Amino acid sequence: MNIEKLWKEYHAVLRRFILRRIGEESAVEDLLQDIFVKVHTKIDTLKDSRRIRSWLYQITRNTIIDYYRSHKRMEELPEGLSDSEKDEGRAMKELAGCVRPMIEKLSEPYREAVILSELQGLAQKDIAVKQGISLPGAKSRVQRGRQKLKELMLECCHYEFDRRGRVYDYERKKDHCNAC
Repeated sequence: MNIEKLWKEYHAVLRRFILRRIGEESAVEDLLQDIFVKVHTKIDTLKDSRRIRSWLYQITRNTIIDYYRSHKRMEELPEGLSDSEKDEGRAMKELAGCVRPMIEKLSEPYREAVILSELQGLAQKDIAVKQGISLPGAKSRVQRGRQKLKELMLECCHYEFDRRGRVYDYERKKDHCNAC
């Protein structure tokens, strides 16, 4: 991994990420420097280079927590940084409004299957009857619909997941969609 390339690619997004959590302009650049020193010294511990973004954000979160521990001993950590469950809830609530418009972008058989299974809670057997298709056909439509929905959502935003695979943060991509 080329540290200069990482700096150019992630400097601005990590800066915004830190600034939202710290709120002190003067501390942001110092923390960014600390983060990239850690990246430089620990880059060989990264097992999967496809996970570089998640790895960088984990280092950034840990650095922010260390900052609060060492510089503001009498103040509590900002909400969401110390409790990933709350942060996860925030991201999920914000993303909930995007799901329906994304579902509406699906082609008809998949849209209806996803609406019936995910929004209306119908069993796949009931979906098969309602759509006049076989049970394996209904299962296939629901699974393909979910996959197509996932692809649409991944085109729109970059998501950060916790160790249990749940969304705890997201960021719209530069050329994000107009669905939500």
